[in-house]
Amino acid sequence: MGIHDILEGKKHWRAHVARIKALPPDYRIVYQEMQKYLFKVGPVDLVDGRLFAGILDFFEEGAAAGTGVLDLIGPDVAAFTDGLIKDSPTYADLYQQSLAKKAKEAADRPTRP
Repeated sequence: MGIHDILEGKKHWRAHVARIKALPPDYRIVYQEMQKYLFKVGPVDLVDGRLFAGILDFFEEGAAAGTGVLDLIGPDVAAFTDGLIKDSPTYADLYQQSLAKKAKEAADRPTRP
């Protein structure tokens, strides 16, 4: 990754943040809570940025239509967010898989008398 890529990434992130700030307050609060949750849960494909851009597009359309954010996604923000990533592997999943693999390798290793 070169300096040009880093600068382009920063430029895109700043534009993304500006779009978030332009959302109505209720949308902005829900978006930021979803973002915090997703950063914590850590879907592996989060780094490509498409998920956040898609959520933001969806929220902008809902706000433009005059729909309340909870009318758009439902009353359970966590369930909605989980639904977005239900088929995506998370870093926690990868960690669990590596632990299971190490346990299997340890169990398969012959013991010394």
